[in-house]
Amino acid sequence: MIRIEHLTKCFGDLAAVDDLSLTIASGEIFGFLGPNGAGKTTTVKVLTGLMRPTAGRVFIAGYDVAAYPLEAKRVTGLVPDQPFVYPKLTGTEFLQFVGRLYRVPEGEQKKKIPELLEMFELQDWANELVESYSHGMRQKLVIAGVLLHQPKVLILDEPMVGLDPRSARMVKEILQRLAGRGAAVFLCTHILEIAEKICHRIGIIMSGRLFALGTQKELRDQSKAQGALEDVFLSLTGSSPYQDLLKYL
Repeated sequence: MIRIEHLTKCFGDLAAVDDLSLTIASGEIFGFLGPNGAGKTTTVKVLTGLMRPTAGRVFIAGYDVAAYPLEAKRVTGLVPDQPFVYPKLTGTEFLQFVGRLYRVPEGEQKKKIPELLEMFELQDWANELVESYSHGMRQKLVIAGVLLHQPKVLILDEPMVGLDPRSARMVKEILQRLAGRGAAVFLCTHILEIAEKICHRIGIIMSGRLFALGTQKELRDQSKAQGALEDVFLSLTGSSPYQDLLKYL
């Protein structure tokens, strides 16, 4: 569903993503991990056609994103790191806008939009302007918009930020269910506990380059750390100087 071939994205002399190659299959939840500034969000923006690569190619459901951007976007759902919504629309109007954009039939919209608003506990805010929504409510509205058009590929950049525990649990279950139906999920997150619970494979990016790739068992074998994914991640990426500084506190 997702194929990345030797992807490079440069900003001047800085290679934010450097020769990245990956394949994510139908039905797979793939965790893309790395420290701040590692290149995760840049990768997401290239995958979704928001940026053009400096070199390399990206395919979504068989479509070359650079050559067939509209076709690739029609089968992709994006939850960005900052929920972008039009503030002067109501929650219902925003979902209707998304539905029309993705050509969801009107009858299907009338059925699914109230269901999605209720699922995310937004039904009491359905006719309120989005500018009055909290960050977490906006995040839930964006996720609802993604689910409305049932994409084959979901790309999520820190989707749990701002969500309450109930909503975060529900989103995890939704991702697992969608993957079970054949969707490919590309998940960027700093919350390693989430990646540990739901991801089939994990890639770790450092300074723009893919540093480690495999199942959690394969990463544990590679790192020699047998604890939680957090221990494996820290073992692979190296200890932080903060540990030496703690003695001064």
